Amino acid sequence: MDDLSEIAAARQRWEEETLRAALQRQPERQPEFRTLSGLPVERLYTPEHLADLDYRRDLGFPGEYPFTRGVQPTMYRGRLWTMRQYAGYATAEESNRRYRYLLEQGQTGLSVAFDLPTQMGYDSDHPRAEGEVGRTGVAIDSIEDMRRLFEGIPLDRVSTSMTINATAPILLLLYELVAEERGVAPDQLSGTVQNDILKEYAARGTYIYPQGPSMRLVTDLFAYCAERLPRWNTISISGYHMREAGATAVQEVAFTLANGIAYVQAALDAGLEIDTFAPRLSFFFACHQHFFEEVAKFRAARRLWARIMAERFGAKDPRSLMLRFHTQTGGATLTAQQPENNIVRTALEALAAVLGGTQSLHTNSYDEALALPTEQAAKLALRTQQVIAYETGVANVVDPLGGSYYVEALTNEIERRARAYIERIDAMGGAVAAIEQGFYQDEIHEAAFRMQREIESGERVVVGVNRFREPEEREPEILRIPEEETARQIERVRALRASRDPAAVEAALARVEEAARGTENLLPPMKEALRARATLGEVSDALRRVFGEHRPRH
Repeated sequence: MDDLSEIAAARQRWEEETLRAALQRQPERQPEFRTLSGLPVERLYTPEHLADLDYRRDLGFPGEYPFTRGVQPTMYRGRLWTMRQYAGYATAEESNRRYRYLLEQGQTGLSVAFDLPTQMGYDSDHPRAEGEVGRTGVAIDSIEDMRRLFEGIPLDRVSTSMTINATAPILLLLYELVAEERGVAPDQLSGTVQNDILKEYAARGTYIYPQGPSMRLVTDLFAYCAERLPRWNTISISGYHMREAGATAVQEVAFTLANGIAYVQAALDAGLEIDTFAPRLSFFFACHQHFFEEVAKFRAARRLWARIMAERFGAKDPRSLMLRFHTQTGGATLTAQQPENNIVRTALEALAAVLGGTQSLHTNSYDEALALPTEQAAKLALRTQQVIAYETGVANVVDPLGGSYYVEALTNEIERRARAYIERIDAMGGAVAAIEQGFYQDEIHEAAFRMQREIESGERVVVGVNRFREPEEREPEILRIPEEETARQIERVRALRASRDPAAVEAALARVEEAARGTENLLPPMKEALRARATLGEVSDALRRVFGEHRPRH
């Protein structure tokens, strides 16, 4: 076997003899190549780039620390990733029809999108909800809406992911109440609630309360689920929205894991034991267009999180060290121009997510740059996952790109740079302090500006946008939300208030306020208020009266 000095000498000979002549005949397309994160891409990778790699320390075996090669020993040879299609629009009935359709088409898990009023803690008839009811997701005002949303869906057999943050405890409690009504025990429920408020302050904006009370709601949900819903993932620590806002792949890893550190520390400060809640932590990443960078990103994130949990927090349970994650293909990579090109983009991004070892996956529909996806577009997005799973053979080998000189070198570099970011964030006092100081926001804005500048200059090619354009574009059929659906939702929430016991609701909401002023877990009194048919907006307002609302400094 050649040693590194022999390989270096052979490479030098190749450069002088073979490469030089080739470059004289045909120069390379550009003076330098970089990933989307700006990492330099060399012409050729050899064992020299992995001189410091220790296989057992840095790679190991799948299902074992440091989990670089995957969190399960057999990965997709045992069970395929969960195929989720993020969906929700208009009313609960309309979304329920879409869920049933997707399950009939072979989807294996639900992923619920909520409208902005639901995310912000407003009922559909609130003045601030005007024009937004049912637009970006489904409107959920009360337990009655939650019943309709999951009508006919077996909650003990379907895993449900809910993309909700500031009002995450309310939506989870409504889900649990509906399950109780059907006789489904809490320990039979499986799924994930996003519950990641820090990235809302950094990149997305659907926050309600100041950071202190918001973190209390996060950790109260941790404790509640540890006691009552053992199979529920209590948080999906999300890099996706930061990536969509313009973060690089390196920043996505760094900021997401730094937020994870903050949540773990908050739970420890609240008196929870590390190995009681850490196994139910989960993560959520985007997958964008630089194929190998994305594969390496997932591998680096897994290894870095395992090391953080073992070295910083002293977690002992192997499950506490596993970075389990959901992936969504990049919404920001979709184009309104030539939207059929998005089918190809999404397929390649989905393939990178699978090769990177994702546990569940959402593939964007090709028309999402224009509107909410049509039924046909959503089915095609699901079929994309199924083709990858059943026709390509990529699911038959664990970590098939492991050992690639390029992928391993890129994995190392992403981990190194992400760790450096985390050290900077630690020096600021942690993720909460860094966000308060505007550090995340400034870094993301700068990265987004650089990307836009590269697109406008043509340095970064976007097919159909700044190259290979067509003079006339045909607009595909898009999904439109009828105004009568919004009116019907508003009528329902008003009818609910007229039909319930007002004294019982008032007493239950007063109990929520009392709990908020103290230190007890907020979820039990919130659950009783929702059981009494208090609305999402009313429970949110009870907390607003005690906590106030967050006002950003930047």
